[in-house]
Amino acid sequence: MTTRNVSVVVTSLLALTITASAYAAPWQGWRGSGGWGMNGAYQRLYDPAKVETVTGEVVKVEVVSARKGPGNGVHLQLKTDQGTIPVHIGPAWFVERLDAKIEKGDRVEVKGARINFDGKPAIIAAEVKKGDAVLQLRDAAGVPVWAGWRR
Repeated sequence: MTTRNVSVVVTSLLALTITASAYAAPWQGWRGSGGWGMNGAYQRLYDPAKVETVTGEVVKVEVVSARKGPGNGVHLQLKTDQGTIPVHIGPAWFVERLDAKIEKGDRVEVKGARINFDGKPAIIAAEVKKGDAVLQLRDAAGVPVWAGWRR
């Protein structure tokens, strides 16, 4: 093969590769955090100055699909002495991979920031204690552990 023919073949293969990659669906495995990252609207709801600790019984655990914004999230309904309050744990793709599981009937202590979500009070959890197990979800500044590597 002559040098000119090799150049034509290499250029053609390169053009084909670029065109194919432009039309292929992008792989999203490591890119972003599904809307749960540091600059998302949901993250901006968390205010470290509004952190409190509540204790109660889990009456419901559910995966909630977002109407807009981040992907599915895990929420608890926590029955406390003051009433039942929703607790936002984190993205389903993260929580489902944790070793410690929170289930209906568990007694837990939740440390997190109180927010208004859809006009109703809720808590975005930073830490959930169940017996000796601790689910660390955010640091003291409110940075989620699933987004901490992007600080």
